[in-house]
Formats: sequence, structure tokens, C-alpha cells
Amino acid sequence: MELIPLLKNSLLFSGLNEADLGELATIAVRRVFGKGDTLFSEGDEATGFYLLVSGHIKMCRVSPDGREKVLHFVRPGETFAEAAFFGDGRYPADARAVEAGEALFLPKQGFMELMATKPQFALNLVASLSLALRRFVRQIEELTFADVASRLASFLLKRADEKSTCYNGITYLELGIKKGELAAQLGTAGETISRTFRKLKEEGIIELDGRKVTILQMERLQQLAIRQP
Repeated sequence: MELIPLLKNSLLFSGLNEADLGELATIAVRRVFGKGDTLFSEGDEATGFYLLVSGHIKMCRVSPDGREKVLHFVRPGETFAEAAFFGDGRYPADARAVEAGEALFLPKQGFMELMATKPQFALNLVASLSLALRRFVRQIEELTFADVASRLASFLLKRADEKSTCYNGITYLELGIKKGELAAQLGTAGETISRTFRKLKEEGIIELDGRKVTILQMERLQQLAIRQP
């Protein structure tokens, strides 16, 4: 079944055999979305969760005065909205497409029926939620203790781990998001992010061309990422 290879790439479904993946594929629904589309909004009934196949999704919340706070960016192969299984049965944030792509929707009811008969599904869900919790704890720590330069350095290092090209000790990567979205994710203003990029450039740590970043001094960037104010 064509959905099985897509499901197998997800950490949430790792360790499942072909038969279990086949059962999972029978409840999965393919959903194509365009740039700017909203898959669900904060407060909507949580009818299931998603596996991102391609594209780029941001999880965010909007304050009463219209300010957007990016909680997390979802990359292909990652699941999101697993909170559908807990709490008040509502999605806690918006899921908006940064770029066009495709996702697999896993209905809550169907997945719960699988968990009732296949303990491995429940164990994998707990593991996935544990990783998400650690991610948000780290985000809180960074927002609480690290200055903007350290937060930006951490983001660049994570992005380099995810997708970059290295040549002769120099790392080339794409930011993948607009600077305004990056500022929202790092909990600061767009002007501050621009100033911080300029500072890193002036110090010879990076070069910046639009959304293309060249890391010239990886060791200095790593040192900056763990620095406390």
C-alpha cells in the first residue's frame, strides 16, 4: 500500500511491522494544502492528528491584540496535534502552512481503536509526546535564560543538523522561514533579529544573503548557543 512507506518514516510509527502499518494506512486520509492554508484553528474540535509528508507547518497562537507567537515548526516526517487525545478535546493552537505540501490525517476514533488492540501504538504515542514535552521545556529554558544571540545560534545549529551542505569546513543552509516568523519563534522583535544577524556577520561568524546563511565559524556559533546572559 502506497501509504505504508510514508507512515514508516515517522518516529511515532517506528517499530511497527508491515501488518500494523497496513492497518494504520486504512484509517489515514491524505490532505493536500496550499501555502497560507489553515489545517485547524485554536479551539476547534480535535478530531485527530497529522503526519506531515511534505511542506512546512507552523504551530502558533495569536494574542488578543493580534500578535502571533510561533510555538513550533513541523518538518516532514513529524507528527503534530497529538494533543487531540488529551485535555478538553480542542486543538490548543493554529496549524498554518508556511509552504504547500501534504499531510496524512489520522482520525482520533480510528487510532484509539487500534491502540485498544495494539499496545505498540499506545507506547509509540507516549514516546512521541515525551519528545514534544522535552522540546517545549527546552524552548521555555531558552526564552527564560538565553539572550537573543544565543537563541538565534541554537536555531541555526538545529537547522544545520536538519538540512545543510558542508564544503571545506563551511556550512551552507536555508533559514526555511521568514525573519518575522523566526523572531516570533524566538520570542523577540523582527528588528532585534535583524540586528543580531548583522552582529554575527560583523564578527565573521556567518554570512547572510536573504534566507541563505553561510556558517563560517561553526565552533564560535556553538559557543554562542550555550552562552548565558
